[in-house]
Formats: sequence, structure tokens, C-alpha cells
Amino acid sequence: MSLLGNLFRSSIGRKFLMAVSGLILVGFVIGHLVGNLQIFSHPDKINGYARFLHDLGPLLWVARLSLIAAVVIHVWLAVVLTLENRKARGVNDYGVKNTIRATLASRSMRLTGFVVLAFIIYHLAHFTLGGVQAGNFKDNLPLYTLQHDYYVAGFPVVQAGTEVADVHSMVILGFQNAIVSGFYILAVGLLSFHRVHGADSMFQTLGWRSYKWAGGLRRAVVVLCVVYFLGNLAIPASILMGQVSLRPEVTASTLLSR
Repeated sequence: MSLLGNLFRSSIGRKFLMAVSGLILVGFVIGHLVGNLQIFSHPDKINGYARFLHDLGPLLWVARLSLIAAVVIHVWLAVVLTLENRKARGVNDYGVKNTIRATLASRSMRLTGFVVLAFIIYHLAHFTLGGVQAGNFKDNLPLYTLQHDYYVAGFPVVQAGTEVADVHSMVILGFQNAIVSGFYILAVGLLSFHRVHGADSMFQTLGWRSYKWAGGLRRAVVVLCVVYFLGNLAIPASILMGQVSLRPEVTASTLLSR
């Protein structure tokens, strides 16, 4: 039997794959937040960042397919492990499930996980694919000319004067819709809540958690999840309150008429 087959067939192997796929997804959402926070800088920043990702070409699709694979594996294993645990645990002598010691985060893992999955699908359709974006930018995304070079790790990767997609305006216009922003905030909140228990399970499965410092590790995870949520909350909240707005020469009507 192959090593990969053992991982998928054994309970320990499934938990290990669950932890690794979760770690990949955590890395993605943190990187995604760091990139999105550039909305608070000059439009050159997030527009140059988007162009840099686009110019990765095949490498970007490798990353996307790897992310999709991680999501599929994570969700599938979550369902399988939940069914296995339910079958193994059963009910107590009184016919009542024993969930008193379980935390609220652990008991809601399935619900928050599926809501987050729905959010990921919608978010990709909204911003990456443009399928549900107001005005449908998919076929005719407004353009922007970089005023300054865009740097990554100190190296200029997109030159000033390059005509790029105006992602800055697209994000602002998208989050000006209160329903879209509300769903985004709710989903990110559930994702942060999901990660509190998920991180505990991941550290335990990978052997990074010990009784001596489990409490401190959990507190650190909670703090990081709160910071992550607040960082994501700041983007739609600032747009709805008008703290981040379209450039003076750009209006929603001019964008939608292109």
C-alpha cells in the first residue's frame, strides 16, 4: 500500500492531512489579507500587486489549483472524520450526546466550515472571476496606469507607466454594497472562529502542542484570530464609512459605463 494511500485510509493519516491542508489554507488567508490591506495605500499598491500576481502566469494557476486541492481535501476529511467520530462516540447510557466538555468552537466546526466554503466560492466569483460583480467587470475591467514602480522584496516587478486592471476601484465599488460587505464580515468572522479550534487540533496533530504550554498557545491563537478578523473588518467598514473611496476622477457611473 502506498504512503499516500495510507494517509487517506488511516485515521491518523487523515488527521495529518487535515492539519496540513488547514495549515496551507491559513497561510493563504493571511497572505490574502496582507495583499488586500494595500487598499489603504496609494492605488498603485493594490493595482501593482494584482498585476504582479497576474504576471506569474502558470505559477499563479499552480497556486490556485493547489489551494483548490487543499480546500477539497480539507472539506472532505472534515466530513469523513466527523462521521467516524460520531460513529465511534455514539450516545451515552441516557441516549444523550456527551458534548458538555466540547467548546462552542469545536461543536460548530462543521457549520462554520460550510459557511466559509460558500463564502470562498462567492468571493472568487465576486472579485477574481467577476461573475457577480456590479456592472460585470469580467469582460471589460477598467484600466489604471501605474504612477510608480511596484516592488516585491525590494525589486521592481511592475514598471511605472504600465496599464493595469483597476482593482482598487473594483474592490471599493464592490464593498459599497452593504449586503456584500455584511456577508463578507459575517463569513470572515466565522472563519476566524473556525480557526480557533482548528489551530488547536492542527497543533495537536502535528505534535506542536504540549500540556505545559497549551494554554498560552491557545491564547496566542485567539489573539491572532481576533487581529485577523479586525484586519478584514477594516476594509469593508472603511469603504462603507467613506474613509476609503473612489479616486476623484473615477465614479461608479463611469466604471459601469465602460
